[in-house]
Amino acid sequence: MQGINDVVGEVTAITMTITNSSSSLSMELDESTETRIQRLISEHPVIIFTRSSCCMCHVMKKLLATIGVHPTVIELDDNEIAALPLSDTTAPAAFIGGTCIGGLESLVALHVTGHLIPKLVQVGALWV
Repeated sequence: MQGINDVVGEVTAITMTITNSSSSLSMELDESTETRIQRLISEHPVIIFTRSSCCMCHVMKKLLATIGVHPTVIELDDNEIAALPLSDTTAPAAFIGGTCIGGLESLVALHVTGHLIPKLVQVGALWV
């Protein structure tokens, strides 16, 4: 598939390559990085944006997998990370139901306080 630079396990690295594919991970000819990121956030109930070889992303995926959720994981380069809709442009950044929940600490805090599972059920990422 054109537009996908690297597929490793569940991590997909997306480049700025323009494609004619209809995949939701592809980029339209006139789509900016910010628009593409917003579209991906709105299309996936649980999505994690990360850098390559990010150990915190691995822990996020393992936590969610333990619960029964397999998020979409998008690997971004440094320029694309800066386009994330965050006040602090760090990675990994997790979005649930289109809302940024933050990084690993925020995800774990939601889980420990008992708010993560209801949030995942609410967005349809988990059935109980």
